[in-house]
Amino acid sequence: MPVAPEMLHTWASLWLASLLIWISIWDLKHLRIPDMANAVLALSGLLLAAWRSDGWPASQMAGATVGYILFAIIGAVYFRRTGEDGLGLGDAKLLGAAGAWVGLAALPGLVALAAISALAYALAAKCRRLAFGPWLSASLLLHWMLLA
Repeated sequence: MPVAPEMLHTWASLWLASLLIWISIWDLKHLRIPDMANAVLALSGLLLAAWRSDGWPASQMAGATVGYILFAIIGAVYFRRTGEDGLGLGDAKLLGAAGAWVGLAALPGLVALAAISALAYALAAKCRRLAFGPWLSASLLLHWMLLA
């Protein structure tokens, strides 16, 4: 029995929100994102995209790859310059998973929204270190709900 597109989007949205809440709470508590959470998020995003388009969509695959590589490079450069982790590989994997859900074209807006909101919070709260996963998660969920 075929699944109506609206029903598929609703169930996918609930699944996505559940995973992102779990990731956000875990990151806030431990300042790290479990690899398993990112793997499940990325795989489910790619599988959903494949199901919706009857094949492996290039945009989601490129989004997953570019998202991960971009943040991994930024994190490595920051670590080399400062000797401190500023952007962990969990965040890179999360951005890669986000790309699997929303595609390559949505990543610049997703990152901009997450970075601006996290920066505004950090300045207002005068905190030096914060978990970036919740900000990426909120931005991903917003992009998914508005664009998908």
